[in-house]
Amino acid sequence: MSYGQSPQAAGSGRESQRTYQVRRLLALGILGVVLLVIYSLAGWLFGDSDGAVAPAPVGADTIFGDAGPITVPPTTLAPTTLLPTTLLPETVSPTTSTTELPVKERVVPSIADPAELLILGDSDAGSFGPFLKSLLDATLIVATKLDYKTSSGLARPDFFNWPAEMEFAVQAANPDIVVVTFGGNDAQGLRNLDKTWAVAHSPGEGADDTSWREEYGRRVGAAMDYLGKGNRTLIWVGVPNASDPVFTARLRVQDEVVRAEAAKRPSVLFVDTWARFSGVNGGWAEYRVDPRDGEGKDVRADDGFHMNVNGAEILALDIFQAVAADLRARGAPI
Repeated sequence: MSYGQSPQAAGSGRESQRTYQVRRLLALGILGVVLLVIYSLAGWLFGDSDGAVAPAPVGADTIFGDAGPITVPPTTLAPTTLLPTTLLPETVSPTTSTTELPVKERVVPSIADPAELLILGDSDAGSFGPFLKSLLDATLIVATKLDYKTSSGLARPDFFNWPAEMEFAVQAANPDIVVVTFGGNDAQGLRNLDKTWAVAHSPGEGADDTSWREEYGRRVGAAMDYLGKGNRTLIWVGVPNASDPVFTARLRVQDEVVRAEAAKRPSVLFVDTWARFSGVNGGWAEYRVDPRDGEGKDVRADDGFHMNVNGAEILALDIFQAVAADLRARGAPI
């Protein structure tokens, strides 16, 4: 009696087992290839983290000059947008508002009925805005919204249509008081909404600036007229000078135009940023006295134009004083 297989039968069994193993490995290999193809197709169709586009840095500002765009790093005060910034359809004129604002009844601001305040502008608004909001929040009689867009201004409606945004923001917030600022992004040639040139040259660089002053004055005046409608108080925050004399020459023309438009409208309150951050001789200054403690502090960002945290807070204090004066005029005990 044999308890095992014959040599021939044993050999046939080992061959069948090897065939089975080979077929099994081939099947596993084919399955792996199919899974790899499916994974690749899914990544191609739906994207993955490796192929994602990184978001643009928050707070960076861009100055569009004749030599091309210059990106300015953000200051240490990270901007925050409390009211959604939305570019409305391009059918809205870049210089003329089409929406009538209802008259805002002047009442005494109180905890139960706080004054509504809206901050609008470029990255400068995003710099001083959060600290100004904290100062106003502490009064308990002001409700503040902040709406700003970095790299924007009135010079480039083809990049960001501020008149359209003003209509959206003012209609949404229905403010009693508007604080607005447009900084160094406007000291350049002026475009139209359709990207054509209204004035092709930058101001303050030796060319005749008459056309630039007229066009920019028209845009500023239209903004002032719209934002100050219906019993609203408009506080316009001017631009500072810069460490670069060429850039400062551009900014000076812009500042002069804004001052002239504000002077035509006695109801507009103008915050003189240029004087606040100039030295005793009227030139650029890196250090200014902080009114909170009487100490001289560095107030400028590394780009020589924007404010750092100290400068932004000092500017916010100046704006707060203008707001407080208006609140008192409304009967608030502040």
